[in-house]
Amino acid sequence: MSNLEIDPKDAARLTLLRRLVTTLLVVMIAGFLVLIALLVTRFPSMDAPSVPWPDHLALPEGITPEAVTRGSDWIAVVSGDEILIFEADSGALRQRISVSP
Repeated sequence: MSNLEIDPKDAARLTLLRRLVTTLLVVMIAGFLVLIALLVTRFPSMDAPSVPWPDHLALPEGITPEAVTRGSDWIAVVSGDEILIFEADSGALRQRISVSP
């Protein structure tokens, strides 16, 4: 076996390199944990936000809403194979659109 001799300057450089790599590892782990924490706190729930149903809007008999979209002066209700467009202010039915499959 040969005896490896390391120059003291090289040993100091290797020690510095080892410390730099260890510091980089710690910083990367901390950054990853901060990123995960931000994602968890910013997106606590992946559920869709619930929009309150307008009190003045009355659906015709037999209509079950599947989706609701609100515009600046209208509200659209999707139900099965038709779309009902209501006035946003009065709740009056403005238009009824049949959607064919």
